[in-house]
Amino acid sequence: MSNSVLQVSLSKAKEMEEHYKSFLMPKVPQGGLFSAKIPGCTITAYRSGKVMFQGMNHAEEAGKWGNVLIKKTATVKTKTSGDSLPPAISSMSFIGSDEVGTGDYFGPITVVSAYVRKDQIPLLKELGVKDSKDLNDVQISKIASNLLSVIPYSLLKLPNQKYNQLQQSGMSQGKIKALLHNQALNHLLKKISPEKPEGILIDQFVEAETYFRYLKGQKEICREKVYFSTKGESVHIAVAAASILARYAFVQAFEELSKKAGFTLPKGAGPQVDQAAARLIKAKGESALKEFTKYHFANTQKAMKIAYK
Repeated sequence: MSNSVLQVSLSKAKEMEEHYKSFLMPKVPQGGLFSAKIPGCTITAYRSGKVMFQGMNHAEEAGKWGNVLIKKTATVKTKTSGDSLPPAISSMSFIGSDEVGTGDYFGPITVVSAYVRKDQIPLLKELGVKDSKDLNDVQISKIASNLLSVIPYSLLKLPNQKYNQLQQSGMSQGKIKALLHNQALNHLLKKISPEKPEGILIDQFVEAETYFRYLKGQKEICREKVYFSTKGESVHIAVAAASILARYAFVQAFEELSKKAGFTLPKGAGPQVDQAAARLIKAKGESALKEFTKYHFANTQKAMKIAYK
């Protein structure tokens, strides 16, 4: 949804509330001062001093009060599969599902499904929810700590020991991720029952047909109103929220793993990771890699060459 945001003083916010008093809405989002709805625009003011204008006339209405702080972001190109996305998906009550850690040699895969009701969308924007790849770990921690008490979610962490067992049994990483997403979604749907979301959006890592093929044989398969899109965080804020919570859990697990290793482990799968893995081999033995790493990555052989040269 298009929007404009102003940063105002508390006295200005009170002035705005008085101005819109005939249009005030009975429900105010968490952290909000007031919410008003006029033809073509919804205005929501927050205690932080930010005022969000949403709707067809957002820019015109915001312009009456000052210089816009944040304007509508550029369109992001996405790729979808399976059922077509609903036209107004960004303003609907949706579950978003995303995962973190699949490309990291050290650390677990974390998957989160998060439910965002339509009336919570302005609050999440106010909290700074956006693609976790555009946030550092400090920002992730701050936003996630607020989200934990605001939205329902389901978190799954797959330790590397279990990951390696599944991988060595012949299961691909894609299938492992599909199973985790399905499990997280089923957990969350039970948690919010009898309430039902208007849909579910999975940040697409495989085509919809492949995803459901991976789930064949599972007792519970979440199929109803399930959509897939790349760059899902730009399609619905629920995916961005899930991404942030997944990253938060991953960072916490990573810190615990570093403590167990006795030194700070690097993220990713680059040359610095090879050096760290070689150091781990020298300190704890080659068998430790099964606990700390995704053993089938090419980093394993590179680390062994470094450790034993």
